[in-house]
Amino acid sequence: MQEKIMIMLTMQEAMNTKVHSNWRDRNFAWYRAIWIECAELLDHHGWKWWKKQELNRGQMLLELIDIWHFGLSLLLARNAKIESISATLEQELSNVLNSDNFRVDLEIFVSHTLETKDFDVAKFACLMRGIDMSFEDLYVGYVGKNVLNFFRQDHGYKDGSYRKVWGDLEDNEHLMRIVKELDVNSLTFNEDLYHRLEKTYMDNLGFEKSHP
Repeated sequence: MQEKIMIMLTMQEAMNTKVHSNWRDRNFAWYRAIWIECAELLDHHGWKWWKKQELNRGQMLLELIDIWHFGLSLLLARNAKIESISATLEQELSNVLNSDNFRVDLEIFVSHTLETKDFDVAKFACLMRGIDMSFEDLYVGYVGKNVLNFFRQDHGYKDGSYRKVWGDLEDNEHLMRIVKELDVNSLTFNEDLYHRLEKTYMDNLGFEKSHP
């Protein structure tokens, strides 16, 4: 687990640096991004008693992955060593408290985030357990989204030249297909995924140019 945590921390550091080279000096409100994502997470779980709602686990997984992005950034912003952070994360993710009330757990997590402006990994892990989200789900989902974000940035996302639709499918759909074909336990999973995305993108781009 710790090796994969270190991979995620390294990837988050790289993404933050790509967006802003001096991101630590900007004092971004990572905690605010976390609690706003929590509101969206609750909406996907359902809480409105005046209308019919169904729990959307797929979207809840995505929201927790987004929260993880911001949580890692908050921890990295303290300038602690990645090895130290990863050891702490492994311990807190491995000792999860049992609970049977997701909405209350989420409110406790949000309250702590607002009071401390910090990221409580143990309480986050409790939310993961609340929807049967494994560490593997977190890792694969995180790496997939991070790699796709990097790929978009590298291929013209900012200047508008990037094509989100490759052939007949959006990049997210290509991502999900490619992930299923790769060994997610390989320590080069993120690199393998990037190369496969690049090949698929260029193959489809070349096809479009030759078939206007």
